[in-house]
This record gives sequence, C-alpha cells and structure tokens, in this order.
Amino acid sequence: MKPQSSETPMTTDAESCPSKESPQSANFRARLPEVVDRIVATCDSRKCFEHVEAEALPSRSQTIGILETCRDLLFPGYFGSQGIDRINLKYRIGLEVSSLFDRLSQEIANAIRHECTRHGQTCRHCEEAGQDKAFSFVQCLPELRALLASDVHAAYQGDPAAAGFDEIIFSYPGLRAVTIYRIAYALHRLEVPILPRIMTEHAHSVTGIDIHPGAQIGEAFFIDHGTGVVIGQTAVLGRGVRLYQGVTLGALAFKRDQDGQLERQTKRHPTLEDDVTVYAGSTILGGKTVIGARSVIGGNIWLTHSVPPDTKVVLNPPELLFKKH
Repeated sequence: MKPQSSETPMTTDAESCPSKESPQSANFRARLPEVVDRIVATCDSRKCFEHVEAEALPSRSQTIGILETCRDLLFPGYFGSQGIDRINLKYRIGLEVSSLFDRLSQEIANAIRHECTRHGQTCRHCEEAGQDKAFSFVQCLPELRALLASDVHAAYQGDPAAAGFDEIIFSYPGLRAVTIYRIAYALHRLEVPILPRIMTEHAHSVTGIDIHPGAQIGEAFFIDHGTGVVIGQTAVLGRGVRLYQGVTLGALAFKRDQDGQLERQTKRHPTLEDDVTVYAGSTILGGKTVIGARSVIGGNIWLTHSVPPDTKVVLNPPELLFKKH
C-alpha cells in the first residue's frame, strides 16, 4: 500500500474561481451603455473630432507596409526579399513592383478622395489619379536607389566605427530615417496628400529622427547617431551635409496674416549649403538663415543669422571647476 501524501491537494481553476459573474462585475457591465451613450454624444459636438459617415482614410498599416516593400526594392536582398539570385532577380522584383503599384494606387486614391471630401469638392477621378501618381513614383525607384547609395557611402566615409556598407544598411537609424524621407519626398513632389506625413512620422517614432517630407535634401546626406534631429518643412540642405544627434533646423517665428492665421507658404527654416557639418545639440533657426558651404557648426550652438562659407562656429570653452574631496 502506498503511503498517503502529506501535501495539500491542488485545486483546479473550476474549484478556485466561481463560474458565475460576480455582483461587482455585473454592476460595472450594466453601467457600460451609459458610457457608450456619452461617447456617442461627443460625436455631435464640434469640440471633439470624429470621422463618421466620411470617405475612408488611407490605411496607416498599409502605408507602413508600402514603406517596407519600397525598402526591399531600394535595397534588394537585404530585408524581406532575401534569397534573391541572378536567375530569379527579375521575377522577384517584378512581383514586388506589381504589388507596390496596386497597393500604392489604392492608398493614394483614398488620400485624394478624402482631401476632396474635406474641402467640399466632388472628385470623380480619384482612382485614375491614384494610378497615375503611383506609376510616376514607381518610375523614380532607380533614381532613388542611386540617391540612397550616395547616402550609404556618406555614412561609411563619415563614421570610422562603421564596419561596412551592410552594417549601415541593416542597422543605422539615420539611414532608415533618410530612406523613408526620400520615399516620402518623392510622393510629396507628386502632391500626394497625407501619405508622406504618415511615413515620416512613422520614421520619427521608430528612429527619433523627425524630417518633414517637404524638406529638400541633396545627395550624400549623413545623420550620425540621429536621436533628436529635427528638420523642418522648408529647410534646404545641399550635397554632403552631415548632422549629429540633437540638431534642430527649425523656424525662428511663425508669421500670421491680417486675420491672425498662420502663413503656411513662407520659407521658415534655414538653408545649409554643400558639405556643411553641424555637431550635436545645435539649433539653427529662420528661413533667411544660410550656412555657407563647407562651414562647421560646433556643438550646442544657437544660430539665428547667416554664416559665410568656410566658417567654423564654436563656443568659448566654459570655465570648469575642479575640487578635491
């Protein structure tokens, strides 16, 4: 005969937890319709925002998926399209280009239709416009590849810690943010609404780098480290510009018209000419501010006026106090 165990027998979930809903839970659930009614009531208030009985917005998840497909095409074999060889290269790229065209056409059409509705316009050609702009974007992919290749080379030449091109493409947040910006800028130039901003704000959320899709940035652009970099809508950057973490290219002030509304079409952000370097933590503001070619802006500088070419701007070293314990 086996001896009886002295251990307390384990209880099952059915024994330990009551199967019926508790009075407290039932009370809360009974009060949920009241909360629903209050939420619905706010939809009739102009103080809150809703998008009820309106045309479908572009899908944020689809837009991010489009970004990933673009990245596969811009850097074949590095990301989702691994395993490509010379035999299946044309076939694999053909499939991705076809898928990209279809999905991008639909999202652009949704964006255009939404803008038409928002401004009280009647839009009858959204699908055709979506296809036209999507095809124009697909046509520029070879040029985007060449442009991004110059960015990769700039990163390798500018960072002695870079082990090689593959490491930069796989892991550098600066290159990822610049890749997304260049895709978004191409769509921005085609006057595609909403989608470019969704793309660059996605890049902002995953890299900490905030580049407006309307900024104009030349080839061989490099952002080192990158966290906290902000580049405003009307900024213009020449070839070979290099920025470090925490750099802001922002607006000095927001002008308003006679009705008190913001003037949105003026140049508010600075211009950096070719081969300018701006070190960590510096802020450059104003649409009339021009940093001349080959100039170097040291760390933690605040600039609101122009700098001539071949100029180095640095702070006087602070006085440090050393005390022995």
